[in-house]
Amino acid sequence: MQKMAQKNFLDTDFVYGYADHMGKSNARSDGMERVADNLYRYVPTGGYYGIFRSHGKLVKKSLKSTHLPEAKRLLRDELDKRDRVDARAGKMTLSALCKDYLDGLSQSPKTIAQKRQIADRIEAEWPHPSRAECQIRDVKPADVSKWLASYDFGVSSYNAHLWFIRGVFDHAIANHRLAENPAAKVKAKKRAKPIRRTPSFEQFQNIVQSVRQQPLNARSEASADFIEFMGLAGVGNAEIRNLKWADIDFETGSITVFRQKTRSGYVIPIFPQLRPLLEKIKGDRVPHPDEGVFSIHDAKKALAAACERLEYPHFDHRSLRRMFVTRALQRGVDVKTVSSWQGHKDGGRLILATYSHVIDSHSAKMAELLSIDEEE
Repeated sequence: MQKMAQKNFLDTDFVYGYADHMGKSNARSDGMERVADNLYRYVPTGGYYGIFRSHGKLVKKSLKSTHLPEAKRLLRDELDKRDRVDARAGKMTLSALCKDYLDGLSQSPKTIAQKRQIADRIEAEWPHPSRAECQIRDVKPADVSKWLASYDFGVSSYNAHLWFIRGVFDHAIANHRLAENPAAKVKAKKRAKPIRRTPSFEQFQNIVQSVRQQPLNARSEASADFIEFMGLAGVGNAEIRNLKWADIDFETGSITVFRQKTRSGYVIPIFPQLRPLLEKIKGDRVPHPDEGVFSIHDAKKALAAACERLEYPHFDHRSLRRMFVTRALQRGVDVKTVSSWQGHKDGGRLILATYSHVIDSHSAKMAELLSIDEEE
């Protein structure tokens, strides 16, 4: 009976703490030293680990601390987090979790469609004998890495797949189905720094003029208006495509724009350089509020043809938006205001990261204003 009890103890605790029960030293042959219930110190580095059972499974987790009071607090937090996890929810299949995650998204139809394609790949090709019918509690970081490694795709696609699976497991954690995200430590790939071609304001004006001067193109005037609005308002193609006259308020001098990427609205001013163009497009008529401001959905061909005629680099729709932001920063508009004009909600962090070269150049010019004048 005593031998049976000892065997059960070893099976349950995986020999952690066994030396304590036998009245021996806390130090173990693997360098672990027990300092409290479920808390161990790795002697060679002084780092603390939590070793405990959670829903029947042995867990060994680094607490990333060499400070005992902090390690105790981190261990309590970890145990509390795992206690909140519903053990039955861990039996949910990966397939069911993906579907539950997708059902709760409120993004653009295009984005949802792209994520459904990734979910379909998980459904058909997840590296497990039962594919995506495996239980989410059984998914390991190595499974995520193996799944990603099975495809031969570029950096953007790799990261899109990684961010999707991270989002799926974050959803599980938020709903107390898991304690940890198995995709959290899988590293994203770094993108090569893109070459962002940006026209000068003079080049932009030449492009608009070149498009207008094409008499054989029935859409030349509409295309020129589209391109000019994009450059003068700093608005993207998707936002312009859905712009209606109800969104433009000449009295308050404002335009309500719906940003497709974030599925949210924001307001920009009718900039002084933009008002004459809008008044020209509107004319003397009173358009229906639901009527689109523009009769075309893009001006890619007209823009590309104009660049070719003028022997400019190939500028696209996004180039015009970058031109707007660059010009605004160069003329002294503060980063936070420019960010709000772009519909960003990060207070300007993205603008700072993307246009740091413009900001640094402008700052250097402003610093020259502080030079000591000989007449002073």
